[in-house]
Amino acid sequence: MRPAAILTAVAGIGIVAGLIAAGGQRLGAAIDPVETAAPAEIDAPPHAPAPPTTNPEDSMHARRVDEASQFYPAAIDGKPLERIAAVEPKRPRKPVEDAGVNLVRPIAESAGILTFGDRRLHLAGITPTPADRTCTDSKGREWPCGMLAKTNVRLFLRLRTVRCDLDNAEWTGTVTTACRIGTQDISQWLVANGWAEAEKGSALAEAGETARQAGKGIYGDDPRSTVETATPEDPPLDLPSDGL
Repeated sequence: MRPAAILTAVAGIGIVAGLIAAGGQRLGAAIDPVETAAPAEIDAPPHAPAPPTTNPEDSMHARRVDEASQFYPAAIDGKPLERIAAVEPKRPRKPVEDAGVNLVRPIAESAGILTFGDRRLHLAGITPTPADRTCTDSKGREWPCGMLAKTNVRLFLRLRTVRCDLDNAEWTGTVTTACRIGTQDISQWLVANGWAEAEKGSALAEAGETARQAGKGIYGDDPRSTVETATPEDPPLDLPSDGL
């Protein structure tokens, strides 16, 4: 090969190498690694910890995020929270059934004794007022308080059905028990209105004392007595004129 051709080839290779080097410097100057870095890489602290990696096994036991878990911790004092069953509303109590039996068409033998055919019933908690008893009023006059007590009891009963604390409606002779008309205890009504006296030690003693102080029933005057009123004066006679 001729020396001139060799020199020409070597010179061409040198020019090409120079061009490649110059192009690399210009490309490096055009791209700034600081400007092209991601914002997260620029703002991150120099020793920021790496993001945690997700463990597939741990994710299998992950607690479901719901509305409650956003505001309440999963554990308190190191103890896991337990779900408590909802409190059920209290159901209204069933009314207690009124024990006893119904007795129809009672007749008052006296204020405190009821009869049903040949059976007699002594109302509990009271001393019956005999029908032939007499009482003395505030003016010293006697009046048939026993008969009036019997009459008032009959008006109160009016042959209505009474409910008494008995196991059954079949008995012989005389029994002692409490009876009611609706929710009204008959013994309590008799004592509160003064038509019978409460037995000693009875729960009705206070009601009997109140009736005594108020002068009700056998403790008062004859209710049949009327207040005497003055007779009005006769109107003046219309005398005829004598014409004078």
